[in-house]
Amino acid sequence: MNIIRNEPRKTNARALTLRPPESSDGAAVWQLISDCGPLDDNSMYCNLLQCDHFADTCVVAELDGEIVGWVSAYRLPSDPEVLFVWQVAVSEAARGRGVAKKMLLELLARKSCDGVRRLKTTITRDNAASWALFNRIADMMDAPLDSDAHFVRDEHFEGRHATEYMVTIGAFGDRKVAAA
Repeated sequence: MNIIRNEPRKTNARALTLRPPESSDGAAVWQLISDCGPLDDNSMYCNLLQCDHFADTCVVAELDGEIVGWVSAYRLPSDPEVLFVWQVAVSEAARGRGVAKKMLLELLARKSCDGVRRLKTTITRDNAASWALFNRIADMMDAPLDSDAHFVRDEHFEGRHATEYMVTIGAFGDRKVAAA
């Protein structure tokens, strides 16, 4: 899982809208991810499929009709109590507003996430923004956060990518959605 954010920016009081994506959002989501380097790029087609096939477990954040945030996630087929967060992106225009946290909490509150008891993602050790976000989520849910090396640099990435640690929050039961 990758998330990128720079220093918080002051924004005006524009209203933030959170919603499931639509297939027509695929190109804008792809562009947002591209603009939020060093996030891992997927193909535009992958993002289109996420917006279409996985809309129930993905979130788009908008300011004045512009997509400024994205969360892609899915329930593990082998364990539907787990929601795996694939990617989180927040544009420069929306930073400093807690958009990533709001998107994750909105997602967990959806009917499509009924029965989810654990949140999982992978994070590299040097990704301070992602560690901070997921630690805040764990604290808000009063749930444990554990991590273990999962995709190892030399074993899985042929030495070309840092080890990804599987981060697990929960089980969080009925306390899964806390106030934002």
